[in-house]
Amino acid sequence: MFKFFAKQPLTALVLAGACSLAPAQAAEEPIRIGAIYIMSGSAANYGKFAQQGIQLAMDEINASGGVLGRQLALQLEDGQGKASVAIQAARKLVYQDKADVLMGLDSSGVAQGLAPVLPELGKPFIITHAATPDVTGKLCNAYTYRISVNVHQNMTGAAEIAAKTGAKKWTTIGPDYAFGHQSWEFFGKYLKERVPDVELMSETAFPRFGAEDFTPFINGVMENKPDGVLISLWGGDLVNFVRQANSRGFFDQGFEVLLTVGAATEVLSSLGEQMPEGVWLGTRYWYGAHDNELNKKFVANYKQKYGTPPSYNAEGAYVAVHAFKAAIEKAGKTDGKAVVQALSGLSLETPTGTLTIRAGDNQALIGPTWGKTGAMNTEDKIRSLTDVQFFDGNKITPPVDPACKL
Repeated sequence: MFKFFAKQPLTALVLAGACSLAPAQAAEEPIRIGAIYIMSGSAANYGKFAQQGIQLAMDEINASGGVLGRQLALQLEDGQGKASVAIQAARKLVYQDKADVLMGLDSSGVAQGLAPVLPELGKPFIITHAATPDVTGKLCNAYTYRISVNVHQNMTGAAEIAAKTGAKKWTTIGPDYAFGHQSWEFFGKYLKERVPDVELMSETAFPRFGAEDFTPFINGVMENKPDGVLISLWGGDLVNFVRQANSRGFFDQGFEVLLTVGAATEVLSSLGEQMPEGVWLGTRYWYGAHDNELNKKFVANYKQKYGTPPSYNAEGAYVAVHAFKAAIEKAGKTDGKAVVQALSGLSLETPTGTLTIRAGDNQALIGPTWGKTGAMNTEDKIRSLTDVQFFDGNKITPPVDPACKL
């Protein structure tokens, strides 16, 4: 487990990044943020980037006086990509570590397991990565929020891209849990709406999350000769897949390839030139896609502090901390119920523009970014994106799921 605040308030404040405090502030208990991300295994880089995004936001806020005159402190737990571990971590954060607010989650399966437990903890939880629609749909509750793109939103963008390619025969390779299956389900739904005669092949591939050998799945797709392939693998799985696919000539077959979260800088940094050109990549946030002062400042500060461009997981975590700041200040206190009420319908300025958390289901109205891989960006040492397309969340987000009863 990763621990960042201690029992003594002053120690907690030092760990939170405070440089100098007035005596009255030093006597105040910090506002404690409890976070749960994958910090070990093949997806650990996602947790690392999230931690960096949180720390950057906390440094900014603490340096400007904190929230309600109190500093922010972080307790980070390794959820290991397992629902049972994340549930245990959430309870520890609330009951033992006295966290005021909660955030995190990289896996849709983990989000599905944890969301129903959150009302009993009485603390608001902002999801910054996990994309299953269920947590703002049939599993929604007053304590669960998401400020990042969900599968509905991302697959609407993917379907728009796919429809324009002219490919008519599609298959998929995705992880064998909610994210992979729901990505294919909603991609097919939205693509059919745009291209009614499109063929969604029955020959699909869903390797287990954490699989090391993707060769059988790569060979299977190549043998079935689709026109297009939707790939929802992510993290270390996607890195391994691309390397193995390159060796098999997968990207030379002439079919369209859409990597649903391929523009994660964690993945692009790992692959470098091994990520082929001419492949469509999706992402929840692309650091070069938003021409506004807040994004320019965020990217510059992140690069200066960490030496790499921010990923969507870093940006999501950064935004969540600022959303908590806005909600706590609106509520005038850190009481869980009061912060929950303040988060509902909240709008704030973020690196992607104005973001609103919809009151009906606690889902942010935000869209994905898609682009096609181009030449290497020599400064950032990752593939550049060309033909970048940002989808407006206000236009592409479906209505509140009738199954959501807040």
